[in-house]
Amino acid sequence: MSDLKWWETAVIYQIYPRSFQDSNGDGVGDLPGITSRLEYISNLCVDAIWISPFFESPQKDFGYDVSDYCNINPEYGTLKDFDILIAKAHSLGLRLMIDIVPAHCSEAHSWFQESRKSRNNPKSDWFHWVDPLPDGSAPTNWLSFFGGQAWSWEPLRQQYYLHNFLPSQPNLNHANHEVCEAFENIAKFWFDRGVDGFRMDAVHTINADKPPYKNNLAKPNFKTGILPQEQQPFFRQLHDTAQLNQNSIQGFIEKFRKVADSYEGDRFLMGELHGDDPVSASKSFTARGRLHATYNFNLLEWAGLSVEGIRSAIASAIDAFNGTGRLAFAFSNHDVPRSATRQLDALGLKQDQQEALQLLLLKLEVCLIGSTCIFQGEELACADVQDIPLDLMQDPWGKEFSPVFLGRDTCRTPMVWSKESNSWGDFSTADKTWLPISKEHLERAGIDEMNRPESVYNQFSSFLKWRKTQPAIMEANTMELINSRDHQIIFDRISNNQSLRCCFDFNTLTTSFSEN
Repeated sequence: MSDLKWWETAVIYQIYPRSFQDSNGDGVGDLPGITSRLEYISNLCVDAIWISPFFESPQKDFGYDVSDYCNINPEYGTLKDFDILIAKAHSLGLRLMIDIVPAHCSEAHSWFQESRKSRNNPKSDWFHWVDPLPDGSAPTNWLSFFGGQAWSWEPLRQQYYLHNFLPSQPNLNHANHEVCEAFENIAKFWFDRGVDGFRMDAVHTINADKPPYKNNLAKPNFKTGILPQEQQPFFRQLHDTAQLNQNSIQGFIEKFRKVADSYEGDRFLMGELHGDDPVSASKSFTARGRLHATYNFNLLEWAGLSVEGIRSAIASAIDAFNGTGRLAFAFSNHDVPRSATRQLDALGLKQDQQEALQLLLLKLEVCLIGSTCIFQGEELACADVQDIPLDLMQDPWGKEFSPVFLGRDTCRTPMVWSKESNSWGDFSTADKTWLPISKEHLERAGIDEMNRPESVYNQFSSFLKWRKTQPAIMEANTMELINSRDHQIIFDRISNNQSLRCCFDFNTLTTSFSEN
């Protein structure tokens, strides 16, 4: 029997609630909609679901701007709806994780509304307030991920406040112990409702430093280009010495971990982080008593990766984390173009190879050490949606940089379930959905594909059933890369009871497995 915890080998299905299933005809997905589709997820044979934020929010960044961490945004449902959802998930053998946003909240949150009023109120130190420089400018050269400065002026306090994302997403001051205590209470609120873990959003952007802050350094040998990482000023800077991945973050994480460990059932903390040296940061963030795992960006390159790029990403993970379950891999999520499009282009493959490539990528990632996160629609080989009209775009990041960069709407369009059901593929009965339905996705509707024996959905489901029977994958997190041809990735998964050779051929788009 394996001594591994459930999360060390878990396949986690990510749900973007706004785009999964609408139950009340308003064009927006919701919690009852998720509940109605849980059998579809359970039949895929994954181990857990992760639901992106559904908390009360003005939705300026679609849930990642929280105005109440312990309540449900009305368009998604109610706390009772959540309780019904988690009960059904558990009855189907699915663990349930939710997405917590600890680095920042919404400007509409009562914490910020009180803090911005004056310099001497009970919440005055809950955010990063800094006086201007003598010339009136911002205190540092820090930039926002979404464009512009990371500091905005507040006339009431006559000070700048920090926001690593939108101005409407002020960064919380984690040097204030009351802020940390507030998040410990938030964790307890959701653990008490039965949540099995948290995906902790952008933990590398938590800020607990005090002024005077350091400036970011310029990135050496920076070259301009058309990709989002290259076209935006933010990526001209190095951040880990000042703005991001601060050492003080670990104190918050350690306190949060103690809360998780006080509950039975192996509650899981998976932290999203990035930075100048993400592997080194991951080691620190997953040290004893901190996060169980980090959400790994190595395979999420916006423009996709060559076979050698994929092999290199895997190699760096093995070098740092072999023998552990401290990484969670993903080829796609709600922030990057879908892998069926990204990797098809990067590998120079043709459109009719989309399904075979997607199945290969799915099999590859669930054979790596640690856990895996599968974004909704990946099991259907859905492509990215590149033809959303500019006037229908919703993502603030895309609006800022369009038409050169279309943002994240392209991977967030609603799931479709039945081609023959209605114009929206049974996602909704509304006259209009929050993002347009992809006509191409109608040809890959979820329930239709579940009922088609040869679909990617069913082939992947069968593979996950087989995976659960393999000791080399389920009983140990050890692997060894094997020298291979340019078009292949080969590695051994190794346990005391089995050595399993895994071969992924990007020329034939086939996989093979054999015991050594």
